[in-house]
Amino acid sequence: MNNHAQMTIGDLLDRSAGRYPHNEALVFPEADARYTYREMQQACNRTAKGMMAMGIKRGEHIAILAPNIPEWVQTQFAGAKVGAVLVMVNTSYQLAELEYLLRHSDVTTLIFVGKFRNNDYLDMIYQLCPELQDHMPGRLNCKKLPMLKNLVLIGNGQAPGLFTWNELLAMGEGISDQELAARQASLQPRDLANLQYTTGITGFPKGVMLPHASLVQNASDMGGCMGLGPDDRLCIPVPLFHTFGCVLSTLTCVAASATMVINEYFNPIKVLEAVEKERCTALHGVPTMFITELEVLEKHHFNTASLRTGIMSGAPCPPELINNVVQNMGINDIVITYGQAEASPGITMSRADEPLEIRMHTVGRPLKGVEVKIADPSTGKDMAPGSQGEICARGYNIMSGYYKMPEATAAAIDKEGWLHTGDLGLMDNKGYLRVTGRIRDVIIRGGENIYPREIEEFLLTHPSIRDVQVVGVPSDKYGEEVTAFIQLNGGAEVTAEEIKKYCSGRIARYKIPAHIQFVDGYPTAASGKVQKSKLRELGSRKLNYRGNNAN
Repeated sequence: MNNHAQMTIGDLLDRSAGRYPHNEALVFPEADARYTYREMQQACNRTAKGMMAMGIKRGEHIAILAPNIPEWVQTQFAGAKVGAVLVMVNTSYQLAELEYLLRHSDVTTLIFVGKFRNNDYLDMIYQLCPELQDHMPGRLNCKKLPMLKNLVLIGNGQAPGLFTWNELLAMGEGISDQELAARQASLQPRDLANLQYTTGITGFPKGVMLPHASLVQNASDMGGCMGLGPDDRLCIPVPLFHTFGCVLSTLTCVAASATMVINEYFNPIKVLEAVEKERCTALHGVPTMFITELEVLEKHHFNTASLRTGIMSGAPCPPELINNVVQNMGINDIVITYGQAEASPGITMSRADEPLEIRMHTVGRPLKGVEVKIADPSTGKDMAPGSQGEICARGYNIMSGYYKMPEATAAAIDKEGWLHTGDLGLMDNKGYLRVTGRIRDVIIRGGENIYPREIEEFLLTHPSIRDVQVVGVPSDKYGEEVTAFIQLNGGAEVTAEEIKKYCSGRIARYKIPAHIQFVDGYPTAASGKVQKSKLRELGSRKLNYRGNNAN
């Protein structure tokens, strides 16, 4: 697997199709669709030929806006085969967000579904480009989005100014196998493959530029840490537009020649049904997904005995939750990954054969070819093992930069090539990393630095608490106060004062939450990450309304 650094994403698929042509590559339970590796390769080649016939050039930017459906995966690998740069659109985006992304990314072709859940994307497109009503497909001249020329609608039905998916495939019939092979052979491993937009918590979203080689190597290495192979079947309920979906999941499976079992969107019952029916050996998810799956298993029986490994990532992973997943779902070899889009995305990872204690309490060691150091956030100086500071990473996996944002790139990657993650952590003498929080999430109360992760992990030891998120809210007296948003276990009854009493004598007084809100859920991004910025806003509003003594 050492030659992965010299491969493009299209070459990676061709290699697996050549080695395991009859192995199942893709299973979509909701769509009742199945593809062997040979069939997947053929479907992606047809799509790639359609893109070439449409006029998509090497280096051109194309976007995909759809849930986890077969056409998404075909677009991912077909785009890679023709040398297009894939821009993934968050399915929760609304009009202004969609307009910003399409304009900033210089997308020339958008492939999308008409509707998903409560979002009418077709209506959004006509609002952004009313000119579509009077243009032939492929000849759009949109005032708001001057680079956008082609729009391809997935699904049945037609609409003015748009190609259909089937028309895209039909166009490709005029492109020969030799023409596609020549295009694919002209690509270089360091060519850009993905433009991954960050969530934009601070400022506008930024387009992370990621080359083929970085993505392929990262996916391959993470599959190795899982012990993933051709006999494995990975259940993928995470959104493909996120790096968890399109790198840790689809690319990792193709690198290992494993089977992808893909849910259209996250539903814990659908996930467990897929695990049972398809005999999945691996399962991915963010912590909130595993929490809801465990809750379903308390009430309904699903056979999860086939599960062996998987990745929990995307948010802090409480040790007790990891232990519960091992004990109650049987995922004995579950591993934890730490990273961010700017790192392709994996930086560190635990290994399936490591003791559970290490997998519960750390995010593992740096991936092969990746350096990690802890730096003083103020001075940038390296810190000793066991000292908390900013996590910095350097290696093959670091992004080429932010698209059209040189100043933001320079702020993120220093002159020595270190990516400054904005995350706080500490590393022991053996190289195992613990993530302790985000620099911007640090609560400064009366001059004391308080790290939410520490309080969250402590509160999760309370038998009645299912999940907790800790944030800082403004305080006239202290600058900030600790606020805990707590979800209780089903049937549990506990008061805010009882929670505070539980904390007393166990954690420092200044860390005990001054304000406690009992909630049924948290605001989350489509990727499943809890949006702490919205919790801070909620906490501030409630305190302003109810006064500073509110619980």
